[in-house]
Amino acid sequence: MLEQKANRSLIVLGTMIVQMGLGTVYTWSLFNQPLVDKFGWQLSAVSTTFSILSLALAVSTLFATKLQAKWGLRRLVAFSGILLGAGLILSSFAPSLWMLYLLAGLIVGYADGTAYITTLSNLMKWFPDKKGLVSGISVGAYGTGSLVFKFVNGAVLSSFGVTQAFLCWGVIAIAMITGGSFLLKEAENTTTSGTVSKQPAGKDFTIKEMLKTKQAYLLFIVFFTACMSGLYLIGLVKDIGTRLVGLDVATASNAVALIAVFNTIGRLVLGGLSDHVGRMKVVSGTLLATAVAVSILSYAHLNFALFFICVAAIAFGFGGNVTVFPAIISDFFGLKNQSANYSVIYQGFGIGALSGSVIASLLGGFMPTFHAITILCLVSFAITLFIKSPAEEAAHAHGVRGNVGRAQHSH
Repeated sequence: MLEQKANRSLIVLGTMIVQMGLGTVYTWSLFNQPLVDKFGWQLSAVSTTFSILSLALAVSTLFATKLQAKWGLRRLVAFSGILLGAGLILSSFAPSLWMLYLLAGLIVGYADGTAYITTLSNLMKWFPDKKGLVSGISVGAYGTGSLVFKFVNGAVLSSFGVTQAFLCWGVIAIAMITGGSFLLKEAENTTTSGTVSKQPAGKDFTIKEMLKTKQAYLLFIVFFTACMSGLYLIGLVKDIGTRLVGLDVATASNAVALIAVFNTIGRLVLGGLSDHVGRMKVVSGTLLATAVAVSILSYAHLNFALFFICVAAIAFGFGGNVTVFPAIISDFFGLKNQSANYSVIYQGFGIGALSGSVIASLLGGFMPTFHAITILCLVSFAITLFIKSPAEEAAHAHGVRGNVGRAQHSH
């Protein structure tokens, strides 16, 4: 038992190191202006790199499970770390935008998503009775990597320039992700037996089976809503602060750090909380809080304090939802195929990353987008109040049929 605990502790540590290395991609915004200054590219064109990265990250999760089955977890994560780091190192020599899109966007995003989904799902299989907590630890480490490397990459950029910053970033990413991979151990499917017994139907759904359920589509809507709400704010919070609240650029920039802090806190707090109060209750609360916060941003007379409270609430909820959803998917569809099943629902992240900007361009700015987000949050909130897992639904239907049968027999 002590050996098992020690091994599981090392697996947690390895997962955290890997996830911190992966989370460094969320410092991309630091590189936009230096690249514009060096090459004279348009800012919007350079920032498109991160949209490509986010989309590649989401799409890569669809293929990660098959790669893991072929290569094994440790080898796949180590290769992903080398690929991610190589993409960053080669970006320092990128002569054109399309090469930047290929290297820093497509390759880095694909490697990031592959290691992200597999290490997260593996850790949950090692701790089937604490899925929310360990999901929070793993996804929280990803957020911490983003937070810490805002300072690391920022310091290297200011001291040595964008070329050296890409080189250093790539080397550090390789060291963290491949180094952490040596501490990982692949969970056997038998480790999930304790959780399966807690589920009324005890069924592990394949992707095809999951897609035949209405719950898959309802959960996709909820996850898409949660991601779009958070990602739209994260991408434009500085501009929202200056234009809607009238803050100066330096003060509005503090909101970026505030988002990183509360996003990480939400991941750490709400994951563990979901194990005790129920995951759907956590998601319901975050969606309602987001709807209220976005409504305040839309209609209230904003000042410094009110703006920062709303931003903190949205970031906290977004971090929590990204953490809780992997465990929700395993609750609904079983742990055995959790990685593959979650990868399908996770496409809501990639689509959500683009949808806020698309809605803003179609409807015309912040306010119409805020209204759309509020409506989506309220619809998704309603879904969370009534949705039941397939196992719960089957048990309920069986109970109703049994009651009807007994009533007919008594007559």
